[in-house]
Amino acid sequence: MVKRLFNIFNREINGLHEAAYLLAFFAFLSQILALVRDRFFASSFGAGHILDIYYSSFRIPDFIFATVASLVSISVLVPFIIEKFGKSEEEGKKFVSSIFSFFSILIIFTSIIVFFLMPFLVSHIFKGINSQQEIINMSRILLLSPILLGLSNFFASITQVGRRFLIYALCPLFYNIGIICGIFFLYPIFGIYGLAYGVIFGALLHLLIQIPFVVKSGLFKFWPISFDFNLIKSVILISIPRTITLGMTQISTIVLLGIASFMKEGSISVFNFATNLQSVPLSIIGVSYSIAAFPTLSHFFTSGAKDKFISHIVSGARHIIFWSIPISILFVVLRAQIVRTIYGAGEFSWSSTKLTAAALAIFALSVTAQSLVLLFIRGYYAMGNTKKSLYTSLLTGIFSISFSFMFVKIFEGSIMFRYFVENLFRVDDILGTEVLMLAFGFTLAQIINCIILWITFGREFNSFSSTLLNTLFKSFSASIIMGFVAYVGLNIFDNVFNINTLIGIFLQGLCAGIMGIVSAIIVLKLLKSLELSEIWETMHKKIWKAKTIVPEMSEL
Repeated sequence: MVKRLFNIFNREINGLHEAAYLLAFFAFLSQILALVRDRFFASSFGAGHILDIYYSSFRIPDFIFATVASLVSISVLVPFIIEKFGKSEEEGKKFVSSIFSFFSILIIFTSIIVFFLMPFLVSHIFKGINSQQEIINMSRILLLSPILLGLSNFFASITQVGRRFLIYALCPLFYNIGIICGIFFLYPIFGIYGLAYGVIFGALLHLLIQIPFVVKSGLFKFWPISFDFNLIKSVILISIPRTITLGMTQISTIVLLGIASFMKEGSISVFNFATNLQSVPLSIIGVSYSIAAFPTLSHFFTSGAKDKFISHIVSGARHIIFWSIPISILFVVLRAQIVRTIYGAGEFSWSSTKLTAAALAIFALSVTAQSLVLLFIRGYYAMGNTKKSLYTSLLTGIFSISFSFMFVKIFEGSIMFRYFVENLFRVDDILGTEVLMLAFGFTLAQIINCIILWITFGREFNSFSSTLLNTLFKSFSASIIMGFVAYVGLNIFDNVFNINTLIGIFLQGLCAGIMGIVSAIIVLKLLKSLELSEIWETMHKKIWKAKTIVPEMSEL
């Protein structure tokens, strides 16, 4: 039984959609546990002071992880490791040892410097939060996370080369289990710092689960420390564009949370809860398709098969559009049911529920754009062109910050605009609605980024846009009808179930959602959707026999 389970992860891949669905399965498992984690946070502490401090404390360690640890990302190291060991075992071990030695010293040294700079950084980033000393202390504890998770990402390259996909697939699950342990076991003992210790415990589990195979594989020796600066330089040059891209994303998030620190208490928590919810479809759809497409895209482009390259990009983009638009519309229509089901318990108030639901609806509008951007960026990486994705990510970060500032100012200065937004999302009776402007700024920036990359691809490949516009029309048409039917369903089941209970609100949203999905399938069938036929064909294949690549962590 155990042998058969491991063999599942060692079979060769059969196609884009099979790989994407397997990746989606792993993403789904990870996201489910992450939502369970967030539910415990919401019910235990609510959207308030404690979670504002907790989420703020993540930002600086997260920035270190996204930048320094990206130097040893799986996507960068795996090709190098395969190449070096292909030449000789000695050369392979020399490469692995050099990178490990350099990275270990770099990330530890960086964390030590930031440890002493933390009071200065926190006082300038989170000016609006009174309990800055608690943020400083927690951030210092959390500096262990980028070290542990960075080393874990390094070891993940070895487990991937050894095709032990199941091992790394379990890492995010253990990471979240550690955080949950912090809530229930460490918080009662250490107070708010127990939450940080839980994160460290989860990061340690993330690392330890890989060490037995790494040691057994013989591909890596912990000692002696060695450096080959030519090898290190070659890795750094490849990593720099990705590092800057991730760094800019983190900087824009830090700035947005810095703005939220001046808003009503709990705004940072609301922003994070809504972001975590919208990341579920993004991870399952956008990340899965972009990662599944990448190896084949690289092969097609390097072999000169540009027609197949663009065909593969179009195929991935069609299915991203097909899946993401309906899910985005469902998130908008069923936002209250989703938030109340996942977060609506214990200390999580009704006003926090409404505010999180409104922010989720705004974020959901950009899920399709964010998913397509991930695919476009992978396409450019496969072409060896990292500059365009780098420039657009920098531009997106600037847009996100600028639009957020602008919307906040308009929201505070225009009564009519504030009245329109609050009534549109039915939050006119609660305080702290200005946090929605951060979601608006982020969403608009992501949509513009997608449009820029879409136009750029269209100019380079003339046949790119025509097929996608057909899919866009059919998916959008079916989604609008689905949204209307789901909305009608909410009103119907409002009188059927007791929506004052968890099971009642869940069943109301579930039944209304099923009604909407059935109507969308009927419309797509009438429109003769190509994607619907392809999905039906794919689901009849034994997709569980495909070899999958588990996506790496890019955030703590």
